[in-house]
Amino acid sequence: MKFVAEALHLAPPAARRLEDRNILRKAVIKHSFFSDILDAYNLQKKFGEYEEGTLIVKTQNGVDIVRGYPKIRRALTLYPTIMKHFEGEVVLEEKMNGYNVRIVHFGRNIYAVTRRGFVCPYTTEKARELIDIEFFKDHPNLMLCSEAVGEESPFVPKDVYGVKTIDFFVFDIRDRKTNTPLPVREKEKLADEYGFKIAPILAVVHASKAHEVAVDIIRKLGEEGREGVIIKDPEMNPPPIKYTTSQSNCSDLRYAFRYFNEYSKDFMLSRIVREAFQSFEFKENENELKERCLRLGEAILKSMIESIKEVSEGKKVVEKYRLRFKSLEVFELFKEHLRRMGVDAEFSEPVEDNGTYVVYLEKYMMGTTDKILHHLKGNLW
Repeated sequence: MKFVAEALHLAPPAARRLEDRNILRKAVIKHSFFSDILDAYNLQKKFGEYEEGTLIVKTQNGVDIVRGYPKIRRALTLYPTIMKHFEGEVVLEEKMNGYNVRIVHFGRNIYAVTRRGFVCPYTTEKARELIDIEFFKDHPNLMLCSEAVGEESPFVPKDVYGVKTIDFFVFDIRDRKTNTPLPVREKEKLADEYGFKIAPILAVVHASKAHEVAVDIIRKLGEEGREGVIIKDPEMNPPPIKYTTSQSNCSDLRYAFRYFNEYSKDFMLSRIVREAFQSFEFKENENELKERCLRLGEAILKSMIESIKEVSEGKKVVEKYRLRFKSLEVFELFKEHLRRMGVDAEFSEPVEDNGTYVVYLEKYMMGTTDKILHHLKGNLW
């Protein structure tokens, strides 16, 4: 804890109080797989200049800080927001639907840090397979901010990207200590040099025309079941903003209402509000509005009814995943990682498949299961 206090410029008792309040949490499991890390903590809330998810690491070479990825503000309307926020050209980049990972390098190895600042065994194993370590030898102060997507994601499994396992798409390259982002063109150049995949850049257009282009892009992405766009200044100053498709909003609602007792009302309401603003700005006719209402209503009701039906049949409400490990040791580490994060999960026995091990995971949604059961027994809301 002393190294955390020094890194954050705190007295040791102040750092301990942050740990007591769960603002500072242990971020890594001590194991030879994480051999370069002697100890690590993360920030679960913004603290001073440091973002939520900031990682403070003690290595053989001293103390290191990996800044948390800054929150991206959301646009509810396109035209007025883009015009108010940007001048000159803007970059429309695809917002991919996965989980946010910062890929960094300590000592001899690559490490993958999740949005909340945990060093994830499963994601680290994938990063070591897919990311060229030479990048970090040439640029030791940089981190790759990427979206981990694919059908074998342990958090957001998606099949729309044609990734059967899991892969990384870099959307930012940043200084890990200052969080300063590289310009978009410099990111593209480095990605090309080191063979990184990047989040697709869909258009570069003047801010005054960006609304028209963005509407067409959003409609097309929605039809393909994709998430949305990030709107960026080419020099990354001012910071980016994001905008999502109707289909993505409804996908989130379908998920949230299926596990309705695990998610806040704000999570649900915000996505319904997005739908209203988008319908208004897109000037939908009566048929388009009716289609949106049906999509929204089905997302909310159908998924919740499915959960109620399962509990009525004596089942638990669970979330199911397929994962693939190169090492059974990393599989055991990942089980411990989820346990420490408070996830109630059951795993199948690993099955060998072409030199890897396939595992099926079920996360038990206890809050939703218990809530449904409570009311099915006749108890009042």
